[in-house]
Amino acid sequence: LELAGKWGSFDRYLWHFTAGKTLQEHDGRTHSDLSDNLSRAWKKLGMKFVGTTVVYSYLQAVGVVDSHEPGCFKYQGV
Repeated sequence: LELAGKWGSFDRYLWHFTAGKTLQEHDGRTHSDLSDNLSRAWKKLGMKFVGTTVVYSYLQAVGVVDSHEPGCFKYQGV
């Protein structure tokens, strides 16, 4: 709620890290610099269960990170 209050919404806060663009990552990662940094920041805010792998999976689930390989029917090629 603190982040949403400061940024207008949690969505706006999250997308500002990528300037509103989806990140394409197709190398089988389980974390990234972004998920590492968010994990540390969120832990400092008192959030629980926000390790870098969990945060990376969340970024994939909400569309900030697209990990679909070329050839996959879900691949967007952004």
